[in-house]
Amino acid sequence: MGLIGIIIVTASILGGYVLHGGKLHVLWQPTEIIIIFGAAAGGIVIMAPIKKVIRLLKLSFKALTYTGVGKDKYLELLTVLFALFQTFRKEGPQAIEAHVENPSSSEIFKKSSYLMSNHHALDYLCDTLKVTLSADLSPFDVDDLLDQDLKAIHEEEHASQHLLQATSEALPGLGIVAAVLGIVITMGKLDQGTEVIGMSVAAALIGTFLGVLACYGFFGPLASKIEHDLNDESYYFKAIKSALVSNQKGAPPLVCVDAARRAVPPEVRPSFSEMDEVIKKK
Repeated sequence: MGLIGIIIVTASILGGYVLHGGKLHVLWQPTEIIIIFGAAAGGIVIMAPIKKVIRLLKLSFKALTYTGVGKDKYLELLTVLFALFQTFRKEGPQAIEAHVENPSSSEIFKKSSYLMSNHHALDYLCDTLKVTLSADLSPFDVDDLLDQDLKAIHEEEHASQHLLQATSEALPGLGIVAAVLGIVITMGKLDQGTEVIGMSVAAALIGTFLGVLACYGFFGPLASKIEHDLNDESYYFKAIKSALVSNQKGAPPLVCVDAARRAVPPEVRPSFSEMDEVIKKK
């Protein structure tokens, strides 16, 4: 949906401008673009280490096509959790140790391609199971461990989103910087006639236009989309947490996965019948 939004914003602004009698070639001001977006890129480099910048680029590209964690992905997760807890109950702790130590070769984990591709979620699940298998922890201890891990994951990811948000808020100001520099150049053309002065002033004003447009039309919404995506993915972790805590309390496998199901947002939450049908097939 992100790409569709960019097309709508661009088409609406350029379309309205042309319908009003504007000429598109006037909007093409490479020097204004270099000043605004070059300064914005430099500001990002100043604000954050390269790892956060790279993460920001990945999150930005992902946000353009990300549609959320759907019901099918949650059903896959519930299937994996049920298989793990069922194996644990029937064959003992040692039976699932090989699965959590090497999930890439586990037939249980292969039931969910999304979980296998999400290394944060995979580590979140496997590392917790490793700890609970090697130590006698209370459900409250497991709950605290999972909360701490989830907080650290969120802080790392949201730091990159905040970086884009800060850059977005700076763009109107950078647009004014570009416009002021354009006016400075215009002042040196006062003896060249009104047409030349008019074109120079128009070019300078494009700087303000680009800064404001980039902030409110693209970068700001993109930062909000990244935040929405991160919050959406957090429910996936909360579902895992609910199942693990229930398992630590000694609940049956079906009760554990139902606890995970109830942590899923209502709009994508599988019904109990859907969950029961899927885990029985597997």
